[in-house]
Amino acid sequence: MTIKQNDIAVVWLKRDFRLRDHGALHQAITNHQQIVLLYVAENSLRKEAHSSERHYDFIKQSINDLNKQLVPFNAHILAVEGEVIPVLEKLNAKMKLTGLYSHIETGIGLTFQRDKEVRKWCKQNNVPWREERQQGVFRGMKNRKQWIQQWSALMNKEQLPFPQKNAFITNESLNTIAKNFTPLDLKTNSSPLVQPGGEQNAHRYMDSFFNGRYTTYQAHISKPDLARKTCSRLSPYLAFGNLSMRQVLQRTEAEKEQGKRSQGMRAFESRLRWQAHFIQKFEMECRMEFESINRGYHRLEKAINPTFINAWEKGLTGVPMVDAAMRCLVETGYLNFRMRALVVSFFVHQLWQPWQACSAFLAQQFLDFEPGIHFPQLQMQAGETGINTLRIYNPVKNGLTHDPNGSFTKKWIPELAELPDQLVHTPWEITAFEEEMYGFRLGDNYPKPIVDIDQRRKEASDLLWKMQKDPLVYQESKRILSRHTLARRKSNRSA
Repeated sequence: MTIKQNDIAVVWLKRDFRLRDHGALHQAITNHQQIVLLYVAENSLRKEAHSSERHYDFIKQSINDLNKQLVPFNAHILAVEGEVIPVLEKLNAKMKLTGLYSHIETGIGLTFQRDKEVRKWCKQNNVPWREERQQGVFRGMKNRKQWIQQWSALMNKEQLPFPQKNAFITNESLNTIAKNFTPLDLKTNSSPLVQPGGEQNAHRYMDSFFNGRYTTYQAHISKPDLARKTCSRLSPYLAFGNLSMRQVLQRTEAEKEQGKRSQGMRAFESRLRWQAHFIQKFEMECRMEFESINRGYHRLEKAINPTFINAWEKGLTGVPMVDAAMRCLVETGYLNFRMRALVVSFFVHQLWQPWQACSAFLAQQFLDFEPGIHFPQLQMQAGETGINTLRIYNPVKNGLTHDPNGSFTKKWIPELAELPDQLVHTPWEITAFEEEMYGFRLGDNYPKPIVDIDQRRKEASDLLWKMQKDPLVYQESKRILSRHTLARRKSNRSA
């Protein structure tokens, strides 16, 4: 069957699962008579090491949410399995496409190569492909001289409305077309501990944040248990495009105009800009997915230790704050920023493992995996940029400061539940008498630390500070500052 219509476009959904403020959808509806909303669960991408079913459950929930919103239009998303170009080939054969629309994706190397092949296919088949910005990322920039002005102009533009007219191909036609594809099963393995996907859920989280949760945002941002409620929790909705950055920024400004000008609100707004900055950095130098941005650190040698890595992934390093954070992440897909920094710091410094060896595992666990944040942050925590202050987190100090009564730690490490607060973060200090008193055996109930955290911290610190004096590291740091930062930014090498 061929659809008898001479003006049909495809809106290819990738990480933009919303109907409001959706540039690609708006342009397609404006320029074409009929629209197909397409999502392809790419087999090659699902097998990629940074992907996980946790991400695809979130995507499926987002698709289900959109399908509910499309009911009044008698339409739904064509969600299929396969690869993008063969799917487009079949659609073009059935409908003679006159346009392809999507957002500009700052993704991993695999998606970038795929996009180049899709552009080649579009040219060969005379199908114009229009890409729209959604996060303020500008392709082709050589430096940051004009970035902030261009980003601000985009963020200040009026939001695009919910579709005002029905240009969608109907369910009946789509069901006929779908017979030519392998449909994506939209059932999910939902968990009450993991945030649900979807545009409407995103707005509920945003409403609850601005309606009260923001007031303790700054005070609790570093607390692993309290941050779960007082942080915005909008990052997965931004990562998968249930919200646009413009929607969140403009909502923040609107709330400030209504008198909500607390320190927490200012801190939140600052982190929104920080998010855009890092994605732009990754867009401009995407080799960060594979190697340190500062080439001086390519000579840094760290031998892979599978035993260390396995203990870290399972939350069995014998260091409670690290283990609690890792177990929480694996179970819920969420950690506050400080705990993310802490578990990476422990991996790359105390365990002395290369950041590349934890990249995929963390990406699979993070519900809000965003390549433009993920890879630059790993390198910052590893101390391999040359422009950022070296930070090696002390897991005991962080535990005592941010989880003083051990409530977070005991929740995720029930083996320590009977220990008094003063031993929760240092169970290796327990005496034989206390072991009898609390029915606890270090090494049996809970492992001994797999490394001497103080000794390993000093060794890592000494070596990395020494490397900052390396001529190539210094030369590269100047290049990075020139390419990726605003003119007023100075290096933190002397900090």
